[in-house]
Amino acid sequence: MTRVRPIALIYRGAAACAECPQAAAELLTSADVGFEVRFVGEREGFGRATLAGAALYVQPGGGRSLERAYRAVKGHGPLIREFVRSGGRYLGICMGGYLADSWRGFALLPPGAEADPYVGAPGADVTTRADTLVAITHRGSPTPSRIFFQDGPLFRLPAAVPPGTSVVARYAATGDIAALVCPFGRGWVGVCGPHPEAPHDWYSAHGLPDEGRTGTALGHDLLDALLSAGAPGATSATGQRS
Repeated sequence: MTRVRPIALIYRGAAACAECPQAAAELLTSADVGFEVRFVGEREGFGRATLAGAALYVQPGGGRSLERAYRAVKGHGPLIREFVRSGGRYLGICMGGYLADSWRGFALLPPGAEADPYVGAPGADVTTRADTLVAITHRGSPTPSRIFFQDGPLFRLPAAVPPGTSVVARYAATGDIAALVCPFGRGWVGVCGPHPEAPHDWYSAHGLPDEGRTGTALGHDLLDALLSAGAPGATSATGQRS
């Protein structure tokens, strides 16, 4: 019997950088889930029928301006919210993480949560908006690792953390959240400040040590947490299992 592969929709358009959608597609297709990847956006079309039947919607990284990115996708916001609220999954990477916030975004994070720039945060080890590496701790590991970073967000949760919320990674220098999964309606939202999907040539193009394996490991873990969220045995933000 032929196995039906879950459909993942990846935004490709003005709110994403030229290479980001394809890099996200390669991360998804390398995961054990075996996604069928399709691109959506201004060119391919974007509507309720496009989202129907999809398991995952991905908002990849974009340019340097949140205002311009949001302006490009603002009209899709109600459809994305409906998709996730009804049981879909949202994955936002870098700019896609900013766009999950309520300020110039889709308002997919819990009430009181925030997506703020990591650059400029007290104690941050990255002080430039240039492409670089950032140190993270993955799943509470005491040993930091580094990953590709393009002025991405950190995430702050409200005092009352929604049940099922899972912190996947933190910025090593500050302890701020770098990647998490949280509920929205009957669906789930995964966001990541760094770029786990960064291919090897992104590192070499900027003269950076190749930490692609670290990124892939984080990306696959975030996908697993996002897709399994809400199921019995899923790990919460407190480390307890449901």
